[in-house]
Amino acid sequence: MFMFWIAAALLAGGAGGGVLHRARRATVTQGARDPAIGVYRRALAEIDDLAQQGLIGGEERRATHAEAARRLLSAADQTQEPIIRTLPHGPLMAAAAAGPMAALILYFAVGSPGAPDQPFALRLAAWRGAPERYAAPELAAVLRSLASQRPADPEPWRRLAALDLSLGDPDGAAHALRKALVIAPGRPELLEPLGEILVLKARGKVDADAQAVFRQALRSDPQSLVARYELARVQIEEGDAAEGLARWRSLLGDLPSDDLRRSLLARDIKAVERTGRPAPEAEVGPGQASELSGAIQAMVDGLAARLRAHPDDPQGWVRLVRAYSVLGESAKRDAALARARRLYGGRPGVLGDLNAALRSTR
Repeated sequence: MFMFWIAAALLAGGAGGGVLHRARRATVTQGARDPAIGVYRRALAEIDDLAQQGLIGGEERRATHAEAARRLLSAADQTQEPIIRTLPHGPLMAAAAAGPMAALILYFAVGSPGAPDQPFALRLAAWRGAPERYAAPELAAVLRSLASQRPADPEPWRRLAALDLSLGDPDGAAHALRKALVIAPGRPELLEPLGEILVLKARGKVDADAQAVFRQALRSDPQSLVARYELARVQIEEGDAAEGLARWRSLLGDLPSDDLRRSLLARDIKAVERTGRPAPEAEVGPGQASELSGAIQAMVDGLAARLRAHPDDPQGWVRLVRAYSVLGESAKRDAALARARRLYGGRPGVLGDLNAALRSTR
């Protein structure tokens, strides 16, 4: 390893010296006499010879002679002195070699040339052993590794979807859920969150893709709360309020008495009864309590706990603000944002990232 770095430094120094040497030669050559000067002088001599032989008249000789002389003077005026004519060759070569040699000396002084390699498998094992200490890229690598080790298990892909969505990446979450559905087609616990994500990407609109997913979920589980809610909302928005309301009332009767979603659904029913349209706040609906949302909440709570114990993690605070925004937990988001701004009030870059995370989910 030592010999490799020494050879690399020598090669870099030699290459730099060669470049400077050629540049010096080119600059010196730049100041040499313009060859056009010799051409114009020969032209003057030939004009005189032609006049002596009687081949051109006196008036023509004076005109051509004056033009050739003018061009000769112009070419002579344009000749420039070289920029670095007086610089000696030795200092140039020393300057070229100084950079690589200084880098080599610094590496041996503060680097770790004898440190063993750290294979990806070892780093992956460390990430799996203490996931709360690492950021989203490391956690995503762990989940992808688990997915490759367990090709018949959709759970790693489902958890990766939760991670992506908690970080404000609905496209990545949808992709992960589709990978899980390839392994386990028709699973309602995968279809329901996929439909929710498609609604999220469409800014609350249950488009054709989301409707197809919810219908598939309903075929797999006729009691799917998420699919029943969203498909009834589509009916109401398309003008069939009577049938949509009937389905919502049936759904309300199936919800347990202590289910927090009852109040939300009752509010939506009253809004439709009053205006014929769903309330604007009903864009997410009962699907907020799906299994995926629970996984997201667990991961976000883990991130918040880690930041309480080890707050010196600016990107962790950025992720936490974005995650609370995605979950709609505005009070927790504002509290996390206020604390992060106190911690990093003197770091404009971190404040900019926090503001960007806040804007990206609004």
